[in-house]
Amino acid sequence: MRRSWGLSAALVLTVAAGAGGSLAPTAAALTPPVAFTADDLPTWQTNGIVWAMAEANDTVFVGGTFSEVRPPEGASGTPRSAVNFAALNAATGAPDGCTLSFTVGSGTATVRTLVVSPDKKTLYAGGYFGAVNGTPVSSLAAIDIATCTPKASFTPSFPATVRALAVTDTTIYAAGDFGTVEGQTRQRFAAVSTAGALLPFTANADEPGRAIEITPDGQHVLLGGDFFSVNGANSHALAVVNATTGAVTKAYPSGWIPTNSVVKDIDTDATGFYTGNEGTGGGVFDGRIALNLSDFEQRWRDTCLGATQAVKSYQGVLYSASHAHDCSSVGEFPDGRRYHLLAQPTTSTGKLGWFPDTNDGGSPPDIEGIGPRVLTVSGTGTTKYLWVGGEFTTVNGAAAQGLTRFATGPDTGAPTVPVASASAVTPDAVQVRWRSSLDLDDSKLTYKVYRNGSTTPLHTVDGDSLYWSRPQVSFKDTNVTPGQTYSYRVTASDADGNTSALSATATVTVPSSPEPYASQVVADGAKLYWRFDESTTPYAADSSNGNNSGLYVNAPTLRQTPAAVTGPSTAIALNGTDEQIYSDKLQNVTGAFTVETWFKTTTTRGGKLIGFGNKTTRNSGSYDKHLYMTNTGNLVFGVYSGGAKTLTTLGSYNNGAWHHVVGTQGPAGMTLYVDGQKISSNTVTGNQQYDGYWHVGADNLTSWPLRPSSTFFAGQIDEAAVYPSALTATQVAKHYSLAKAPTDTVSVVTATDDTYANAGAPSTNYATSSSLAVRGTSAYESYLRFTLPSAPAGTVLKSARLAVKTSTTTGAGSADSQSIVPVTGAWTDTALTYNNRPALGTGTLGTLTGATDGSAVYSAALSTSALSAALGGSYSMALTSTGTDPLWLWSSEASAAEGTPQLVLTFGAP
Repeated sequence: MRRSWGLSAALVLTVAAGAGGSLAPTAAALTPPVAFTADDLPTWQTNGIVWAMAEANDTVFVGGTFSEVRPPEGASGTPRSAVNFAALNAATGAPDGCTLSFTVGSGTATVRTLVVSPDKKTLYAGGYFGAVNGTPVSSLAAIDIATCTPKASFTPSFPATVRALAVTDTTIYAAGDFGTVEGQTRQRFAAVSTAGALLPFTANADEPGRAIEITPDGQHVLLGGDFFSVNGANSHALAVVNATTGAVTKAYPSGWIPTNSVVKDIDTDATGFYTGNEGTGGGVFDGRIALNLSDFEQRWRDTCLGATQAVKSYQGVLYSASHAHDCSSVGEFPDGRRYHLLAQPTTSTGKLGWFPDTNDGGSPPDIEGIGPRVLTVSGTGTTKYLWVGGEFTTVNGAAAQGLTRFATGPDTGAPTVPVASASAVTPDAVQVRWRSSLDLDDSKLTYKVYRNGSTTPLHTVDGDSLYWSRPQVSFKDTNVTPGQTYSYRVTASDADGNTSALSATATVTVPSSPEPYASQVVADGAKLYWRFDESTTPYAADSSNGNNSGLYVNAPTLRQTPAAVTGPSTAIALNGTDEQIYSDKLQNVTGAFTVETWFKTTTTRGGKLIGFGNKTTRNSGSYDKHLYMTNTGNLVFGVYSGGAKTLTTLGSYNNGAWHHVVGTQGPAGMTLYVDGQKISSNTVTGNQQYDGYWHVGADNLTSWPLRPSSTFFAGQIDEAAVYPSALTATQVAKHYSLAKAPTDTVSVVTATDDTYANAGAPSTNYATSSSLAVRGTSAYESYLRFTLPSAPAGTVLKSARLAVKTSTTTGAGSADSQSIVPVTGAWTDTALTYNNRPALGTGTLGTLTGATDGSAVYSAALSTSALSAALGGSYSMALTSTGTDPLWLWSSEASAAEGTPQLVLTFGAP
């Protein structure tokens, strides 16, 4: 790491913190304790790798292996020569007036480390170079910051690459590949005075030094690198030595850090120091270690895989640069995509909600493809900047090479749009559910739920999410009426007020009686219940109270009918090649459990129906608590308890019919049920314990009995559920029988004709108008015609409602009530006027009340007896009023009507 230490540095920082003026306010609204937004700022770019950065007085010094800097992508300006060095304005990202050229007579010159003296007057540069602006040096140079010139008198000789520097008021400590300094033995670590004289400090190591830091009290030096010994002491990759002599104070014997892992960076703060490690080979320690300054012992160890290159502690948060791709060992994301920038508290391994990202960069042999390599924080005003350098070529998905930066504010990025769904399985509530949104610098978001087009939120709730853990958020709307249709939309906002667009509309009709199967699954305690009723991917809603939503992988075919259960249910079809669903939240299954699903297939290749695995891909390393099918159509229920423990059916079930399969495990052991009947049982009560995800349709089956040809299931799946208990035989049988129980069915009928009449323009026809109007004085009357379906066999009309939507016209809502009456006279919408309006029948079908808001959906219950008599034919009705406050509605011709006016008819058993 690049760090200067001394009393004067502390004084400078204290004064700077109180300095006035900044380009932007501090973004205190970011989810604490994150200090920086994830919004990358325009920054000049390099044409090569940035290895080193340091800052002083609102200038960021950049070193590396490059030959020019250029304006940000898409910005005007001309590239400038920059031979392995640039000085940039911390607040604007543009070059300032300091130009230096680091060169060498043979080979490739490079700047690998930069550090500023405590008084902010001198910049020290290390790397592999022989001259700075033509002034001879030997891989270490001192630059006067005020004049931007090398100090000709500072000429210590380092015959090999200097990779890291740290500085106090009097001493410069160096780490690198060298074996001598000034002709004297100094293997990989050395110290020189600010005048350039070699000091007695000796900490000889057998392999390269890559990181060096000074403890805040100035008494010790922290060494990091590839080495296995320091001054003869067994200490691999990390050591603490005396700042004056180099004598080993604390050794970390080989194995404390694995032998194929090295320390690439070290940073300190007031309480501890932190290492960034890189391993060689699969599964090697690549993460971060926090150690106490009081005793140099470990505070925590983050075993994420992905080659950590840099660490930076700032205001209680450790920011890191890596290509982390597997943090499952610390209970976070499984092996998969790479995260190049992360943040975590300095007190723990848990990642915070900060996810700006780069790519790896180019490909070997030119560069390693590591991504970001160095971090520094700059800025003397209230706005601070986190600068990132490396070999990346994109930032947040847009072109940007070598450099980027993030400020403490303002936060301008809005959360992603929620994906919402709504369902009702009982007459007394609607469950509105949505996958939590993602915000790159806020893990806590505020959601607002809007009903029926209203601009006033019905409900507000906070929810947390991380990139790899986006739990379902839900709201139960209990102010509902059976038979009525409701629509819902959701927005997500961060603490700065950045708000997503409204979600797509989720619409549901409340049943007049409970759905038999679904309500029983919920009542029996399911904590995951995927009904697969979605119209779009990738979000699979959880209809239980567990909020364990799922993600569709590779877009299975949705809305398959007939489904496994009666009612308004649908199923999904899986192709048996690459499609599956997995749960969106990491969890651990302990104790008793039940897995349940329905399937229909003719496959002869088998596949996983439902199970638990430690990865979101289909190749988990730990996997059990599953139901799968063999090539011959047999069903297997298995757990891992010191070995594979299974129950298997004798019969085959790949006959193209729907089948119900349940596997339970509890204190009495395991039981397998098919189509409501107990098939087999044993006394095995244990299963494998690990953090993981539920899968439907695919996951690993290596080494399991009767392993099928395919781990992917080809066929239809419906009603998958998981319970934290072992269902009884009675419960399982009831589920099977309820699947065919009669349920309410809903028919939504849109008006075939609609228009209105206006007493103020008695001969005008409004057939092509996008509006309908209702008022008593001066009169408006609206007329609607519907083609009614016949009642499905064995059912009667249980409820009927008319749904309309108010327009966006100012004052569209009305404080008056509107009567819905039958029309007895003949009419056509293309000819109707106030003068020839049809006769109305006696009595009313229903009354619309409370339609006071604009752009909102309202409905009114209608007489079931009147409509029952008209089923199977055409039926007309009118909206009238005796009041003076007009009601303006969208007609069926209006694009904003969302299908209104419409009748919502519910049919059910007599």
